[in-house]
Amino acid sequence: MPSKPAPMKKPPAKKAAEKAPEPAPEPEPAPPAEAPPAEAPAEGEVAPAAPTDDSPTTEEAAPALFVICSSAATDWIVANAELTVADRCCIRNLAAGDLLHVRVVAVNPGGRSEPGLLPEPVPIREIGDRPKIRLPRLLRSRYVGKVGQQINLVIPFVGKPKPAVSWLKDGQPLDTKRVNIRNSDRDSILFIRSAQREDSGVYEMTLKVESIEDKTTITLQIVDLPGPPASVKLVDAWGFNAALEWTPPKDNGNSAITGYTVQKADKKTGEWFTVLEHYHRLTATVSDLIMGNSYLFRVFSENQVGRSEKGAVTKTAATIQKTGIVYKPPEYQEHDFSEAPKFTTPLIDRAATVGYTTKLLCSVRGCPKPKIEWMKNQMIIGNDPKFRQISNQGICSLEIRKPCSFDGGVYTCRAKNAQGEAMVSCKLEVKHKKKKVRITIKKKMKISIYK
Repeated sequence: MPSKPAPMKKPPAKKAAEKAPEPAPEPEPAPPAEAPPAEAPAEGEVAPAAPTDDSPTTEEAAPALFVICSSAATDWIVANAELTVADRCCIRNLAAGDLLHVRVVAVNPGGRSEPGLLPEPVPIREIGDRPKIRLPRLLRSRYVGKVGQQINLVIPFVGKPKPAVSWLKDGQPLDTKRVNIRNSDRDSILFIRSAQREDSGVYEMTLKVESIEDKTTITLQIVDLPGPPASVKLVDAWGFNAALEWTPPKDNGNSAITGYTVQKADKKTGEWFTVLEHYHRLTATVSDLIMGNSYLFRVFSENQVGRSEKGAVTKTAATIQKTGIVYKPPEYQEHDFSEAPKFTTPLIDRAATVGYTTKLLCSVRGCPKPKIEWMKNQMIIGNDPKFRQISNQGICSLEIRKPCSFDGGVYTCRAKNAQGEAMVSCKLEVKHKKKKVRITIKKKMKISIYK
């Protein structure tokens, strides 16, 4: 942009008005264009001065000249090349940082009026970027924080030259003891060291460069634990059940109540147990209470922060009355374990030596306990002292003391009870002992021969 605007040619109408000493014949005036409705002058526009009492008055607006002079120059320059009937003018190609003096002259066929001069020069400034707040997506909706939490919200923006930043809370100036604002060329930071519920509200940020501004709002909600329900009472108690009813808390912690927790305690132990959690209604029925015990109940409130620190307790206890119930044990049918005798380990054939005691073994099961009988060659042995009969825990044994060759034969063990009987047999062979003969040979060698 040039440092000094180039001079513009003056319109011919002005020259004629300055040089003609005698009034020229009045030409037929062309009907002037209809002027737009009066508005406040926009940036870079200047409104003409109001007509004085000495100014000629006509039904139509008089054409006007806008004349400017910068502080660095002494000459007045016509800003509009042609007369205009509008009440404003946009002056272009100005140098930034300059002070511009502006005056307006009204012109009609009778001549020019006295110039109307702005009382103060107009400073010319360059606006590189319009102010714009770039609100983060997280802050476009409600921002929720907890009591005691540190709040640090960074709101970036653009604007040139450096915009002026201002903040309001609920339409009022900020309390600087509670909220700190830190501004830079690129962002503004809203900082609260320890948030409290009174810090909740709508914060309005305004960004301004000259007459252009941008605004945004941030809704801050500081939440806390809720208070206990206002009251809780025992409505009824019957059987093994108790009905409760309560009212919402007076203090919801600046957040909606999301549910309730119900607990019970036996008056004997005083220990609390949770029976309902995240419950949404204001009435509840607690079941499975123990007969003969008395119970107290308490209810806690819940919101998005958590459960209330205290609970509302019932004033009266619910007593579960004992009823005339006679305990009758269940009847169980006895299992029949009766079983006929059965040998699980049979007798085994074996050989014995004359004069050496031997033993026969087997095992049997049965219910009731079977009676054991031993037989030799189908004859019951009975109480013969040569034989020793033992039966213990189902193990049956027959001991034959120093058998001779006549003790060989078939031995049978018979088990018998009310369910039946079973037998098992084996063959016993009794052999003579081998004799040892000594034969003396020359050279006194001994040779043993078994015969």
